[in-house]
Amino acid sequence: MPYEASEHHPAFEEYSETIYELEEDGIDVIQARIAERMEVSRPAVSEMIKRMSSEGLVEVDEGAQIRLTTQGRVLASTVVRRHRLAERFLTDILKLGWADAHHEAGRWEHVISPVVEQALVNVLDDPTTCPHGNPIPGTDYLTPPSARPLRNLTANEEFVVERIPEELEFKAGQLDYLEGAGLLPGRRGRVLSVGPDGTTTVSVDGNPVGISGFASARILVTDAS
Repeated sequence: MPYEASEHHPAFEEYSETIYELEEDGIDVIQARIAERMEVSRPAVSEMIKRMSSEGLVEVDEGAQIRLTTQGRVLASTVVRRHRLAERFLTDILKLGWADAHHEAGRWEHVISPVVEQALVNVLDDPTTCPHGNPIPGTDYLTPPSARPLRNLTANEEFVVERIPEELEFKAGQLDYLEGAGLLPGRRGRVLSVGPDGTTTVSVDGNPVGISGFASARILVTDAS
């Protein structure tokens, strides 16, 4: 049965989405990481996880790892799908910048109905990723197995930007910076230098761009052929 936006409280949707994205980013899903990502208190997270567990949306194992149940994953996938479709519409059709689109999509994801979702798919020609290269649930897109962190490249290696993980969307100013620098999925670049702390300087369209160690360890690229 298709998920309807009114079936669950928006807080359940937010938490399910966060758990899904932490998993996607390869981060241990524990209460502390959820609190950091959502910028809420640990007690608030603890209470919400208890509520979600009683609703059958999550399970917590003996090691305090939090996992989505089948029901929880359906909810999370639906919300993430609608968020990423909304981002596509807001950037591709309405021409909003990445940061503004991410913020607005956080509102849209809770009210998009199945009918509107399908209309977005149609008008966007069935996209497979969000503007940052993250897979839209329900499509067959998979990050290429050859993709690797930008930080792992050495000077003079050329690359194609593949994906900018969700984790970077929650760093203040990061999306604006990357978009302004032209570090977009599909864009080619060349590594100029890599510092001891992982800080990477790249050339994109002939312009030098400095990428922090934190970001360069998370941005995924493939070799330019």
